[in-house]
Amino acid sequence: MLANALPRAPRRSRLTAALLTALVMPLPGLALAQSSDASAETASNASTLDRVTVTGSLIPQTDIETYAPVTTITAEDIQARGFTSVADVLQQASISTGGVQGGQTSASFTQGAEAVSMFSLDPGYTKYLINGRPMANYPALYNGSDVFNNVSGIPVDLVERIEILPGGQSSLYGSDAIAGVINVILKDRVDGPSLAIRGGTYTEGGGNSFRASFADGFEAADGRLNVLYGLQYETRNAIWGYQRDLTDSYNTDGYSAPIASRDFLVYGYTDIANQGLGNFGYVFADPANCANVEGLFGGNEGFQSRPGSGDYCGTFVSPGYRTLRNAKDSGQFYTNIEFDLNDNHQLYAQYLFSHEEVDYATGSNYTWWGTGSKWGYYYDPDLDGLVNLQRAFAPEDIGGNGYDEITNQDRTNSYMVSFGAKGFFGEGWDYDIGATRTQYRLKEHSWVRFADPINDWFQENVLGPQLGVDPYYGAYPVFSPDYAAFYQPISPEDFASFTGFVNNSSKTWDNMLRAAVTNAALFGLPGGDAGLAVVVEGGNQGWDYSPDYRLLPDVAGIWGTTAVSGGGHRTRYAVTSELRLPLWDPLTVTLSGRYDEFDAYGNTVDKPTYSVGIEYRPIDSLLFRGKYGTAFRAPTLSDTFQGPSGYYSTATDYWACFDQEGFAPGETDDCSFDSTQYFGTQEGNAELEPIEADVWNAGVVWAPTNNFSLAVDYYSWDIRNEVDTQSTDQLLLQEYRCRSGQEDINSASCQQALEWVGRGPTGLLSTVYTPKVNVAQQTLEAATVTVNYMLDIGRYGSLRFNGNYTNMLSHFVQPLPTDDKIDLLRDPYYMWIYDAYAKTRADASVAWDISNWTTTLYVNRIGSTPNYLAYSAGSYDYEVNGAEAGTWAPYITYNASVNWRATDDIQFSLLVNNVLNKMPDDQASNYPGTSSTPYNNYLYNVYGRSLMAEMRFQF
Repeated sequence: MLANALPRAPRRSRLTAALLTALVMPLPGLALAQSSDASAETASNASTLDRVTVTGSLIPQTDIETYAPVTTITAEDIQARGFTSVADVLQQASISTGGVQGGQTSASFTQGAEAVSMFSLDPGYTKYLINGRPMANYPALYNGSDVFNNVSGIPVDLVERIEILPGGQSSLYGSDAIAGVINVILKDRVDGPSLAIRGGTYTEGGGNSFRASFADGFEAADGRLNVLYGLQYETRNAIWGYQRDLTDSYNTDGYSAPIASRDFLVYGYTDIANQGLGNFGYVFADPANCANVEGLFGGNEGFQSRPGSGDYCGTFVSPGYRTLRNAKDSGQFYTNIEFDLNDNHQLYAQYLFSHEEVDYATGSNYTWWGTGSKWGYYYDPDLDGLVNLQRAFAPEDIGGNGYDEITNQDRTNSYMVSFGAKGFFGEGWDYDIGATRTQYRLKEHSWVRFADPINDWFQENVLGPQLGVDPYYGAYPVFSPDYAAFYQPISPEDFASFTGFVNNSSKTWDNMLRAAVTNAALFGLPGGDAGLAVVVEGGNQGWDYSPDYRLLPDVAGIWGTTAVSGGGHRTRYAVTSELRLPLWDPLTVTLSGRYDEFDAYGNTVDKPTYSVGIEYRPIDSLLFRGKYGTAFRAPTLSDTFQGPSGYYSTATDYWACFDQEGFAPGETDDCSFDSTQYFGTQEGNAELEPIEADVWNAGVVWAPTNNFSLAVDYYSWDIRNEVDTQSTDQLLLQEYRCRSGQEDINSASCQQALEWVGRGPTGLLSTVYTPKVNVAQQTLEAATVTVNYMLDIGRYGSLRFNGNYTNMLSHFVQPLPTDDKIDLLRDPYYMWIYDAYAKTRADASVAWDISNWTTTLYVNRIGSTPNYLAYSAGSYDYEVNGAEAGTWAPYITYNASVNWRATDDIQFSLLVNNVLNKMPDDQASNYPGTSSTPYNNYLYNVYGRSLMAEMRFQF
């Protein structure tokens, strides 16, 4: 590194030496066990190392711990703890208290991507860097609305370390850095060619994986040219629902009896002349009593009955026909090139390319047809009723390999290329001038039902010709269906005639020119040299989402599915400065400020941010630190340019359940409207303002010996002007409270809820509208603890301990300015709505190094979270059929690894993740029998124990 050429080599304090020892202490993969003499030498060397640049500061400095708490996870940590990807590293970190959507979340908008929620904040509130440069945003939108970063395409075998910087960091890194910054630093040097091969499987079945990586480098031009290049390839099979006991059928361990899926269903209002709309239920119209369809779903289809509603044909095993973990094929290439023009100037270039293909199936809950999409209810004169048909598609209807034939595929190609020059000039000045371009392309190959062909097929084969309009409302079509034809299998040929695939294309890009100058010894102060950094940036960024035109809401060429559309670009400029002032020997103050400006077609958004950081070291082994700063998030391109995004989904119609059948929230399991289809719409808003935040932290770091360090930090956020799209479930619950008189129906929030929830002629839910607006605000507080300790046990080697703990101390959300604040730590309903997070999270590891062996045990703990009944009832004071609202116990999993360096060139590893095969199966008893996912899949998974074997060969 050019930084090593700096003339000054100041001594480090004991605190710095201890922390650096913890960072570079021997770990498997690059260096195994060392003797106590070697460890002592490492600690000694730590006192004379030159300045380095650590995430959280632009100024090279000698102190590893500063006013900005940084957690470093090295490549050796990643390998020893059994992490399989960068996403795995970050999602298991103690600061990742928020739940996220992923492969287990069927039919989510970004099921092929992997996200992280720091401190339970939105995934888009974290700034992601690769080698200090911003990552490209994922082109599709998280939850159909939010911009975020997909971290699945980073080659984990080429990672040197990951630095996690919590808290608001906009004064250095600009927009998005509200929750914190994650900097993934890739390797820039290798000692020689290296090859790593890993294979893995799950003891419960599915998910077999293989990964190979290769890295090499060379020097030329008398050592002035250094080149590193590396490749990683990975493939893995999917895990299907039928491969896990908890997900292979509807909940058999719930507080109510399991209820089969409604695969062949006629439902609605009958005998209207005598009963009006009060007589709602199922109509069983199959003269064969399901005999003609009993071969479907592997021979499990049959006659079923739902108490209080009626009879139908269904099965208990349909939930198993979906993927829980995506199948994936991926490859990455990375190179780092450095050329020394002379002792003071260097040219550099970096290139990272990633290709991924992710396959997933959403399951039978999202693979069906019904009359509601085109006709709403239809009138059947023989029933004197307004009814609907609903028909799920079985594997036998699809033909071939069943649901495996209609899996969706998300294919991505992304790259980051940087080039520039850096070096020294004048008296102590460093410079770095470079250009970076990032681009992310996504192609979604999605299975669909073509609207006209599927409706026409069912009209021709089941409904028959339209016979006019209903006699009561004059609005609903009249049909006299052939119900015997409805209760029949569909041939694969017919299925193929009205289904197929469409391709959605989207991309993001970001071009940036950046010039930075720093001087770590600008002038002398009583406590040492002052440092200065100034950075100027400029560039443009864009987003474009172009779905198949038939998915657009105004075309409606696809049955049951629509897509977001939109696109735009903007220019951006920023200037950043940082000043480090060692005012006297124990006290250092760091000031930073930044100004950002975004211009989209003449609409300018700008925001200044600043921070003040303090370090106080009364003695060498003790550091008190604190920081106050402002942070922001500019309106994203999708927030600004997203067109109307329509979608079909289902939700519990709380008002209908209460008004027509007397069921209150928390008691809707047997309500006929617990799964009501609606059409939802979201869209962007060009008038949005930046999200703003005040963030501060304070902490202490204590390192009484070179082998021990303890850090305790407190964080506080006050976030205002948030862009919010209220969840449908939350909106419908709000509407129920307003209509039932629990809240003032004339309040702003009630009037908005009534406006955004649309109901048809019969009063049933039909539409939901959730535009983006600057309305919400939230405050939260958190505390973190980090401890490192190394124990020399003589001829038995050494033990290394590491522990991390996060506690969400408080979290309040105010959805609308006139609303009361919601206490997310005490309101279990909203705690789930806002990313289903955990109040506490912790992880710890202990590694034993002896001779050529290293054995590591890693523990991850998710603290207590509200159970399902507490969420659905919105209270901890609720009980049904012996199941009680409350919390689930802490969830603890263990990973273990054994690494053996057989020779100087070969290392073998055996890794077992989730050693005890821990599953969230104890959560099932708190869910009803209607649940197909009887556990909180935002925080927990049912993958179970995995086994991996690895060989690393150093040529």
